[in-house]
Amino acid sequence: MRTLAILAFCSLLSLAAGAQSRGAGGGDEAAIREVVRQYVDAREKRDPLLIAALFTEDADQVTTAGEWRRGRDNVVKGGLASSQNNPGSRDIAIEAVRFLAPGVAIADGRYEIRGAPDSTPRRMWTTFVLIQDRSGPWRVAAIRNMAPTEPAPRLAGAPSEQARQSER
Repeated sequence: MRTLAILAFCSLLSLAAGAQSRGAGGGDEAAIREVVRQYVDAREKRDPLLIAALFTEDADQVTTAGEWRRGRDNVVKGGLASSQNNPGSRDIAIEAVRFLAPGVAIADGRYEIRGAPDSTPRRMWTTFVLIQDRSGPWRVAAIRNMAPTEPAPRLAGAPSEQARQSER
């Protein structure tokens, strides 16, 4: 029984180390940032095939308007319709990538649409959930877009606005 407990404990440590090494190595983080860059590029080109290639079949997206697009085809159609209805160039600046387990990551970033006629830039926040199956390419499983409202109180441990400004 003691041997079984030790084996179980070692297995858990191995999984945790694997998840940390993926994040620490930088290769997977760079690949995830590249997927997001390709997403922005495909949206700018309004190319449904390029967009679809970046998503899992069961991907979903929640928009700032509260629309829940379920399935890759609906994510692609909705994204193209949104690009048509919200002209301008898109930019997503990923600020953090976090690995939850081997092959599972979250990428958070600032999302901005600018250059639309007679409008100020539209600023949002976006979260991508990405997965990787058996050393294949990273794919987007979900996107959550959020529009900022009133400034929220700073959370414990979160950098202050002054600290963020000094980093730029």
